[in-house]
Amino acid sequence: MAARVVVVGAGPAGVRAAQALVEAGLRPTLIDEGRRDGGQIYRRQPEGFSRSYETLYGTEAERAASLHQSFDALKQKIDYLPETLVWNISPGAVHLASGTHYRTLPFDSLIVCSGATDRLMPVKGWHQAGTYSLGGAQVALKSQGCAIGSRIVMMGSGPLLYLVAAQYAKAGAQVAAVLDTSTFMQRVAALPRLLAIPAALRKGIALTRVLASAQVPVYRGVQPVEIKGSTQDGVSGVMVALPGGKPREFACDAVALGYHLRPETQLADLAGCRFVFDDNAQQWLPQIDEDGRSSVKGIYLAGDGARVRGADAAERSGRLAALAALRDHGMQVQGIEPLRAELARFTRFAAGLREAFPWPAQFAASLPDETIVCRCEAITAGELRRVVHATGAQEANRAKAFSRVGMGRCQGRYCGHAGAEIIAAAASVPLSSVGRLRGQAPVKPLPVALAEEVNE
Repeated sequence: MAARVVVVGAGPAGVRAAQALVEAGLRPTLIDEGRRDGGQIYRRQPEGFSRSYETLYGTEAERAASLHQSFDALKQKIDYLPETLVWNISPGAVHLASGTHYRTLPFDSLIVCSGATDRLMPVKGWHQAGTYSLGGAQVALKSQGCAIGSRIVMMGSGPLLYLVAAQYAKAGAQVAAVLDTSTFMQRVAALPRLLAIPAALRKGIALTRVLASAQVPVYRGVQPVEIKGSTQDGVSGVMVALPGGKPREFACDAVALGYHLRPETQLADLAGCRFVFDDNAQQWLPQIDEDGRSSVKGIYLAGDGARVRGADAAERSGRLAALAALRDHGMQVQGIEPLRAELARFTRFAAGLREAFPWPAQFAASLPDETIVCRCEAITAGELRRVVHATGAQEANRAKAFSRVGMGRCQGRYCGHAGAEIIAAAASVPLSSVGRLRGQAPVKPLPVALAEEVNE
């Protein structure tokens, strides 16, 4: 009997994993929450939309087209379940929801390619209507074919900041400014590592040229101060401190925020995978070996859901995880060593990106007490600090129990990292000692319906 292999996620890692499995003669099941394949970075536009790949994906147009073509060739050779949420994992089975239909699907091997989401640092006023994550702004452009506003400020740091700004500029949107918290000298210091992948470095330079051609002003070394606006009208502007401390306000009706990316690790957590604290990334990550094996037998982690190294690396890690699964099932495979070598280069490049566009941990300690940290539960930085000082809560889940930070529908995806930084600063302890918010099933809200679960 052929091994039952389930792949979660139809982005770069998931598609390449499925491709390797099909080449080995298997018929894997590919589950994806999205309506169409491509993941976040190569998300397809809706049927009937006709914008060109160059307009939609910019410097990534060729890679996007290649991935889409590969998926189209695979579609009849796999069991594809779009618009399906994996809401829980138990030993040997994934629990699925599609609309109000629930089912349990067994597996012999599970390859989780869950992707990444924005890593966010709160700023006073970021709860105003018209404030989006960079990823959310990208979804609006690709999936809905619209901009998030008529005059937009992009703020944060990392490659995604420039990619989304360039995509908006190419689509004809008015980008009022790109406000980067990193500095030019940080980029210079990171150059030796960035040269590990010259092609990726050239793509980054190309994005800055797109912005220059569109006459989009770029400011580096800024410190976010406040997103201005009102409950009635939403965002009206962004206030920052320029290098040297000079205040500057930019008028806008929408803001997109983001500080690089964080892996979506909830499914790995529910599967019982061991986590380790990465000092360089300053976050908890699932433990994997060089081929993507987790600490749980039969569960493999690939793509940005395991380590954020970019779409090109995700394709390679997805294929590598599939080859590891095939080898563990006793099948002969080839091509593992070259993939390991290529991924090592992407790992060095990713380290360079962290150095060039650092996570602004220092901003957490200086957030005004009235700044909302958890937008789901409207918990402020001051309330979280009060909990730390009044109850002695220095661990993330204990602080969550007292304050409700991370109890909303996003389960801490967007406030968890910043919340941990605030706890660490208030308690004067290392970030690693704060721990991480434990995953809870369901990973996302489920529709309530009288539906009988189907076991297969």
